[in-house]
Amino acid sequence: MKHSALSGVGAAMITPFTQEGRVDYQALARMIDYVIEGGVDYIVALGTTAETPTLYMPERAVIAMFITNQIAGRVPLVMGCGGNSTSEVLDQLREFDLRGADAILSVTPYYNKPSQEGLYQHFRTVSEHSPLPVILYNIPGRSGVNMTAETTLRIARDFPNVIGVKEASGNIDQIQRIIDARPDDFLVLSGDDGMTLEVMRRGGDGVISVAANAFPQRFMACVNRAKQGDFKGAEEAYACLDEAVQALFEEGNPVGVKCALAEMGKILPTMRLPLVEGTEKLHAKFRELIRKYDLR
Repeated sequence: MKHSALSGVGAAMITPFTQEGRVDYQALARMIDYVIEGGVDYIVALGTTAETPTLYMPERAVIAMFITNQIAGRVPLVMGCGGNSTSEVLDQLREFDLRGADAILSVTPYYNKPSQEGLYQHFRTVSEHSPLPVILYNIPGRSGVNMTAETTLRIARDFPNVIGVKEASGNIDQIQRIIDARPDDFLVLSGDDGMTLEVMRRGGDGVISVAANAFPQRFMACVNRAKQGDFKGAEEAYACLDEAVQALFEEGNPVGVKCALAEMGKILPTMRLPLVEGTEKLHAKFRELIRKYDLR
């Protein structure tokens, strides 16, 4: 598979739960079909938006297999394999059935706050053991450590099977440094929906998106225009999504996107502790935004 197959929009899939807190596989199947029919370029499973830290390891394995089977080859699949213990990530690489996946997404180790050298050595080890191409995931707001542009570029140059980075630092200057000095074919993907068009305008390759769960067709219309270099048209198309995308993150992710999807009748808004369902104020906001902009 060419790396370009993972440009554009990757939908960072949620994990729907029943009212009792079990994985709702019927709703998950509907969601996979919904985003594929909405035109997303690929699907990302078991990332932040999937509430992966609250999923038991056996649940993760079943979800990975279920998503693979439900996609049935219609779009590429990126599988989340990350953690704050390098040896545990290697366990995931051994134990998960990755035969239906095209790449893995691996987050910077969280809570431990490793040095830049520690990050380099972690991803060196992951790259050496991964049977699939690796996409790095830098999200300092959740992990507690920022992987600098210099470290990202060092990893990209030294390990050919590291094919891209999901950059959620929010630092456009850092992202630009990676874009400017990256190896050929190294993907730079926005980790923030609201920064997607700016990252693409500067030479980035797309986004791994939360919003694509809720508004896949409308979001794809923006990104497809940006792919063609029509950034004015992309911004015009995005104008009706801007308020809704901001609302998705008002009470944290994936609280907001589950709230929106519940108001659209797609899933229940059930979360697993320590996350809790969105407030009535947020539900009311999404009801109004969905009505105002015809987002169903």
